Amino acid sequence: MLAWIDSAAAGYAMQLCDTPRMVTISIDKCFFERPAKEGSLIKIYGLPHKVGTTSITMYMECRAHNVYTGEQKVILRTNIKFVRIDEEGNAIPISDRAKNRIAKIINGETDITDKII
Repeated sequence: MLAWIDSAAAGYAMQLCDTPRMVTISIDKCFFERPAKEGSLIKIYGLPHKVGTTSITMYMECRAHNVYTGEQKVILRTNIKFVRIDEEGNAIPISDRAKNRIAKIINGETDITDKII
């Protein structure tokens, strides 16, 4: 589950920051709210939480989805931080264009459907 959530968050961070060069630098405490039952449909959601000069922190949730009722229950939540890097692995700034777009999402100025990954 941690690999899935990290992979989903990385993809979303890359999309938001307009670059394929984002690396995970930390995964915060993981709160396992309840177990996922075998055969459960798992949905992963993310939302940018904070953007810095070279990094973005994403709030992430894994939810068990009941296909019969549509009900979703959070099974895991955490924050994951990514840093933009160059070809040699050095941290480089996130573009101003990307930072502005991310800030709009954080401040609720963009359609909330942007959080679905």
